[in-house]
Amino acid sequence: MSEYNFKYHPDPLKTGAFNNDKTVTCDCCKKQTDVYYTNPFYSIKDVNNLCPECIASGAAAKKFDGEFQDPDSTDKVKDKKALDELIHRTPGYCGWQQEYWLAHCGDYCAFMGYYDWECLEQANLTAEIKETYREDVCGVDFEDAKEHLEIESGYLFKCLHCGKHFIYLDFD
Repeated sequence: MSEYNFKYHPDPLKTGAFNNDKTVTCDCCKKQTDVYYTNPFYSIKDVNNLCPECIASGAAAKKFDGEFQDPDSTDKVKDKKALDELIHRTPGYCGWQQEYWLAHCGDYCAFMGYYDWECLEQANLTAEIKETYREDVCGVDFEDAKEHLEIESGYLFKCLHCGKHFIYLDFD
């Protein structure tokens, strides 16, 4: 994985976007790979396995006319190249209902993984998350968010420019 640098998803093997438990054939390049994508890919074609190279190059998105992130479920940034990189060349993450990608400092943030309140405490991020919490995208006030934050519904992002952390919640 180290040869692929995904700006907005720096460690997709750690977050589970890729698996490496068996060898599969990439649906795009038809090469054997022992690292393959397992998260959402939005396409009318049935695509099961994609290698990191085909995602990083944009070949998979182009070949299957697909996206790794719904462009309508992102914060808006002015740089159209950033949106293109996010939806066509960045491994997505798996949300509970609908994934949403946060932005800060005029650019998309990096997806860092799945976090509950205990994980945030262990990472010494609780004060920062309270400061950066966005009720406008999470839909509930901070105290409700804190109470309902679970691994399956808490997604941590980090600004690539200022280094601040943000949480997105997706629960009913």
